[in-house]
Amino acid sequence: MTGADDADLDGRHIRVGLDVGGTKIDAVAVSPEGDILGRLRRPTGWGEDAVLAGLVDAVRALADEVGYPMAEVRSVGVGIPGLVDARSGRVLHAVNLGVESLDLARRAQAAMGIPFRVENDVKAAALGAAALRGVTGSMAYLNLGTGVAAGIVVEGRIWRGATGTAGEVGHISVDPRGRLCGCGQRGCIETFCGGGALARAWGRPGALPVRDIFDAAESGDADAMALKADLIHGAAAAVRVLVLSVDVEKVIIGGGITSLGARLEDGIRATLRDEAEKSPFMSSLHLDARIELLAAGSPAAAFGAAVVGASAPEKEIMAHG
Repeated sequence: MTGADDADLDGRHIRVGLDVGGTKIDAVAVSPEGDILGRLRRPTGWGEDAVLAGLVDAVRALADEVGYPMAEVRSVGVGIPGLVDARSGRVLHAVNLGVESLDLARRAQAAMGIPFRVENDVKAAALGAAALRGVTGSMAYLNLGTGVAAGIVVEGRIWRGATGTAGEVGHISVDPRGRLCGCGQRGCIETFCGGGALARAWGRPGALPVRDIFDAAESGDADAMALKADLIHGAAAAVRVLVLSVDVEKVIIGGGITSLGARLEDGIRATLRDEAEKSPFMSSLHLDARIELLAAGSPAAAFGAAVVGASAPEKEIMAHG
């Protein structure tokens, strides 16, 4: 098959975005105008070869689903957890996928003859949220899932910092006597509002532990009420850190925990307002007005991956029609 570097891309119009999670790949096809033409989900697979095969299958299945020939696909962007070298497209230590080291972009391009670009999943989701919400200045995408991290977008580009760790708010300690974090510190923000840490602290069986915690808290369970308070406290702390350190105009909150909807958003807003009342300085920042929850089922992460695939060096945000 013709390699991606040799492919004639003139006349190809479709951008594909793949958001790779621990169990599923969320795939979208995007027009040149930034409209989502179609969307589907496929199983992820386990291990380097299975993950790669799942990506290839998703690209082809999406073309069949939407009804365009593969020859129309101009680029594929992939958002994937783990350490990602965005320049080479190599993925390291994606432990939830069974991936230790995968030269993803090179191998996928060789298999399909289409240019692939790869980005960390949270950073890709940040680009997608910025595009879908029409943010042109600065924003942070706060991902509340199994873990906690943020992607920062300034004027259409990901802000990575000196070593690429900008946005790792989950590992800022806010209580040195708190729970032990997987990073080795105590009291990290992630130990308060990360889904994995909350599930371990809850210690009861259930498919959706965080939702179970909220339900039990509303029924008066003391343990659940304490964990719910931890979650709200941790999420509010992450918002404060992002605004105070980067002064972003908006913090868009996404990730699996946001399926709680208003129960989560109202709690974060109320906490930010209550804490601001104690400080004229914090009150002047209007933190509660800067946050926004993505709607459940938002395609932001997959759309952001399509943005990554279509990226030009000088600007990363694709207009959304």
